[in-house]
Amino acid sequence: MSISISNLSKNYGEQTVLTNISFEIGEGEIVGFLGPNGAGKTTTMKIIAGALSYDTGSVKVCGMEVIENSLKTNALIGYLPEQNPLYTEMYVKEYLNFVVETYGINKGKEKLIDELIDKVGLRPEFHKKIGQLSKGYRQRVGLAQALIPNPKVLILDEPTTGLDPNQLEEIRNLIRELGKERTVIFSTHIMQEIKAICNRVLIINKGEIVADYPDISKINLFDENNLQFEVAFLNEAEITGIKNISSITPKGNNVYVVLASTDIRTELFDFAVKTKNKILMMKQVERSMEEVFRSLTR
Repeated sequence: MSISISNLSKNYGEQTVLTNISFEIGEGEIVGFLGPNGAGKTTTMKIIAGALSYDTGSVKVCGMEVIENSLKTNALIGYLPEQNPLYTEMYVKEYLNFVVETYGINKGKEKLIDELIDKVGLRPEFHKKIGQLSKGYRQRVGLAQALIPNPKVLILDEPTTGLDPNQLEEIRNLIRELGKERTVIFSTHIMQEIKAICNRVLIINKGEIVADYPDISKINLFDENNLQFEVAFLNEAEITGIKNISSITPKGNNVYVVLASTDIRTELFDFAVKTKNKILMMKQVERSMEEVFRSLTR
């Protein structure tokens, strides 16, 4: 496993930030770490990256306990924090050269920097100072910096925040490409990012893992308590008397959406028989990823 976390807990004074969370991430996975603001995403990622201590539990990167092997695990991790800490007065190449030297890399460093500039798409802007770059290109500099040690694990904390639609698509494509060669875990609260990039989703809320979807394509987006049906005719006053119906919404042309607290399909059929009605169509209403997220993080 690239990342293995077991019963991890973290407190800030009397405030509990993480409560006995456990999960594993295998090689080659692109995992979206999803949750509302303050859920514990950044804290978890900082702990994995070795930038933050923890109170109890186990955190392993490539089989090594982070707290006992920080120098070795740090060499395996590329980390882009939410607030991208760049020296804005440096030129792009100058900054990357500085970071390369902090890793003690001397042999072939010019070739490495040029390869990274091309890999993350910085070639058109590499001659500028970082302070002159757009937010999207600054994120590319941060990604290049994170890739310098050729990490096996890439940790990205909300890498697409504040980007315009064109920059979003470019960074998404870049993350997908980077994920072909290494394990990627990135945090976000944007549903589109999950659908566009990930093959797995972890959802955290109030410091606890509330869902783990190993295959994003198999997330159940259907709700048996949210039904759409078509009838030949309908007495709405009568149907709202069915137990457990929360609401009934006309959609036109004798199509209605019913929201209930339980599965009421049997009751609806009984109602149709009793009132000599005819149900022409009935189906479960598909929820959006946003609705799934809200249901898990309320």
